[in-house]
Formats: sequence, structure tokens, C-alpha cells
Amino acid sequence: MFGIFGGWGALLAVGMPVAFTLYVVSIIYLLMNGGIALASQKIIAGLNSFPLLAVPFFIFSGLLMNSAGITDKMFKFARDLTGHLTGSLGHVNVLASLLFSGMSGSAHADAGGLGQLEIKAMRDEGYDDGFAGAITAASSVIGPLMPPSIPIVIYGVMSGASIGALFLAGVVPALLCAASLMVMVYFIAKKKGYPVYPRASFKTICYSFKDASLALLTPVLIIGGIFSGIVTPTEAAVVASLYAMFLGFVVYRELTVARFLEVVHESVNTSAVIGFLIGGVGLFGYVIVKEDIPLKAAELFLQVTDSPLIFLVLVSIMLFILGAFIETLALLLILIPILLPITVQLGIDPVHFGIVVVMNMMLGILTPPMGVSLFVVAKVGKIPYEVLARSVLIFLVPLIAVLAMIILFPQMVMFLPNYFL
Repeated sequence: MFGIFGGWGALLAVGMPVAFTLYVVSIIYLLMNGGIALASQKIIAGLNSFPLLAVPFFIFSGLLMNSAGITDKMFKFARDLTGHLTGSLGHVNVLASLLFSGMSGSAHADAGGLGQLEIKAMRDEGYDDGFAGAITAASSVIGPLMPPSIPIVIYGVMSGASIGALFLAGVVPALLCAASLMVMVYFIAKKKGYPVYPRASFKTICYSFKDASLALLTPVLIIGGIFSGIVTPTEAAVVASLYAMFLGFVVYRELTVARFLEVVHESVNTSAVIGFLIGGVGLFGYVIVKEDIPLKAAELFLQVTDSPLIFLVLVSIMLFILGAFIETLALLLILIPILLPITVQLGIDPVHFGIVVVMNMMLGILTPPMGVSLFVVAKVGKIPYEVLARSVLIFLVPLIAVLAMIILFPQMVMFLPNYFL
């Protein structure tokens, strides 16, 4: 066990991409211990999942939404609703991310799609770059908690938990994250004296809502389709993609053929990277099962504690530390097969555990030095990474508070799944 993870850690330390480390360590192990003939079979087995097809389609629909002129309409609607509050564009930033998260399901799509627009607007109004970039990065974590969430789909495939139940379970934590970030924005803005917009009239709000309303239907179509039994989560992803194409080409007419082809190319590239990683995890998973690592990890954890609460706290601390150095999706794929058997023994609901894990992943994308969302925002906003890394730390406080709440009170996560299912 120590040889496997020691070798994996050494390869990571020298800068090898995570996906490649999984293949290299697994192949070396199988060459030394037998079973190399099964390698290709295990890679294919890791990818051979119908629900996993939802991932490329949700990526595709999110990128289409970014390119269909929807981000401007979302931002204007959010500004008309909350621009008059203390914190003004900071609140607009959070609300726009909440609205957009129902279409993209990805923190990177949120940070990249809305980030440039949000940072420019805040910069023009006199907000400092650190604050503008930090709240943009922090609010992007809402995306993977709201349906259609790509990390939730992947967790659901790996754990066997209901993806529909996971989608519902993520709604309350996402709303809590948005509310807690807005509270932090209020206090920072009040201290720094940032400007506010005049209150928009009811008529203006209605007009901006009308412009954004068709886009806002996306999560309704996805969730409604799944829970009415009309479509599976995978089919819902296809419906979301077709709907995004309809909005871009027919309704808003801002999606060109050239841009559409760029979106297809970008979607294929992103999906291929994720697929390559998942294939590597399938092979690595075979190795760790062959070594009885899940059983050994369970015995180790259960020697430390048999309390579900303490276990979730320990897992959160571990994920927070590892997430600062390892790409979060890779971390999810590697650790879930090891941790899930322990949750079964401790009686932790896999839906609750899934939301806790995804929430920890989102903290990871904000934590230096790996902080992927920080790199995305630094790039689109042309803000020095060091400035962002310092400024975002204050926004980790409310997000960690939300994580603590959903660990301590599982009912907050399970309320909607239990009510509707």
C-alpha cells in the first residue's frame, strides 16, 4: 500500500500530470505482480457507464450557454435585483453565479464565462481587483452544487447513489453558500465604502427577467424531466444541450456556426481529458482493490473513530489539505472508492456524503497553491495570481461555515430528496 501511494506521490512531486501518474503506477504494479493482461479491460470498464455520458453533454450545454449571449442577460437581471444593496456588484456577482450555475454545472465554466464580464463591471465602478477577482472565484463554487452538476454526476456514477437525489441534495447547500457569501460581501463593502447602483424599478426588473427567463428554464427542464420520469439524467443532459442550441441559434441568434464548432472542439477536448482520467482511475481502482486498500483504510479509520461525525470531519480536513495540491476531480475519483466502504460501515447516507465531498472539492479549487478557479479568474480578469490568493482567503470562512453546517445537520442536505423521493 505504501509503495503504491509513495510512488504516486513521488510522480506528482516531480510534476507529472495526475492522470499519467495513475497509469504509470498501475502498469508498473501489474508488471511486477501480474495482471497486466487485464489492464485494457479495467480501463474500458471504468468508462463503460451510460450515466457517465451525461458529463460531455453537460459540458457542451454549459459552453453553449456561455456562447449564446446568456451571460449578459443573467448579469443584467442580477444587477437589477440586487445592485442597490450595500455591496452592489458583489451581490450581483454571487446572484449571477447562482443563476448561471443552473445551466453550466461547472465552477470553471462559471468563472470563465461570467468572470470577465463581472470583473470588468466591478473594476469600472471602482472595486479593487483583489475583491472583484476573489468574489468571482468564490461564487463559482456554487456551480458544482446546483444541478446540473458535473462532479455530482461523476460521484453518482462511482457510488451508485441516485443522481436525481444528489441533484436535489445540492440545492440547499448552494443557496446557503450564496447567502453566506453575500453576507461577507456586505460587511467588506460597508467597510470599504464601495458604490451602489440606484434601485431598479419594478418595470425594469420585469423586463430583465423576461430577457433571462428562457435561460432560467434550463434547470427546471433538467430537474423536472428527471423527477417526472420522462428522461434519465443522461437524457436530460442531451435535452439541455438541444435547448442551449435552440436559445443560441433561434431565440437570441448570437451563436454563430463558427463559434458553435469552437464549442464542439472545446467540449471534446475537455471530455477527453476527463475520460482519460476516469480510465486511469478504473485501472488504479483495480490495483487498490487487489491490494485490499479499501479494507485496510476502513480498518485504520475505524480504529481512530466509529463516529460518523468525526469521520466526516477527518475526511474534510484530509480533502482540504490534499485539495490544495492535487486537482480536485482527480482527488474525487481516487478517494471515493477507498472512502465509500467506510461510510457504509458507519451508516452514512451516500447522498449526504456525496454533497460533503463535493463541497470539499469546491474549497480545494479556491485554496492556493493549486486553486484552479484562481488561475481561471486570474487569466480572464488579468489579475495577478498572488493578489487573488491573498484576497480569496476571507471568503473561505463563510464557505467552511456552510460545510460545517451540512456536516452537523444532515437534514439540511437530505430534506429535499426525502420530501420528493
